[in-house]
Amino acid sequence: MSKPKTVRSLADNQAEAITRNIRVSPRKLNLVAGSIRDLPASRAIADLTFSKRRIAKAVKKTLESAIANAENNHQLDVDKLYVKLAEVGRGIVMRRFHARGRGRSAMVEKWFSHLKIVVEEREPAEAAKRDIRPGLGKKSEGKAGEAA
Repeated sequence: MSKPKTVRSLADNQAEAITRNIRVSPRKLNLVAGSIRDLPASRAIADLTFSKRRIAKAVKKTLESAIANAENNHQLDVDKLYVKLAEVGRGIVMRRFHARGRGRSAMVEKWFSHLKIVVEEREPAEAAKRDIRPGLGKKSEGKAGEAA
C-alpha cells in the first residue's frame, strides 16, 4: 500500500520551481524577485541577464527551471508564459561572531532565503493589461493641462 497521490495545488495553466537555501538575505532577494513579477517570461529572463545584482543569476536559474517545467511536464506554450508569482521566504540563519576590542564580540547573522516562482500561461491581450507597472506609464498633465 502506497500513500495516495497528492492533489495538484496549482491550476492547469501554471507551473512552478522552488529553490531553497540561497545564500542571500530575503530582503535583497525580494528586490530582484519584485522586478520580474507580472512580466512576460522572456522579458524577465532578459532583465535578469543584465542585472547588476549577484543574486540575479540564481533567480534566473530558478525562472528557467519553472519555464522548463511548464514546457516539459505540463505542455504549456513558452511564448505565452508570464511570471505570476515570485515569492521569497526566510531560510535558516547562520550566526557567527566578530571579535571586537576589549575582549568583546558582536553577532554576525548570515541569512538564507527560499525562492518560489510560478509561471502562468496567459493570452497576450489579457497579459497586456497586467504589464502596466506603477511609475512607468505616461505622466499626467496635472495643473498645467487644467490651466489652459
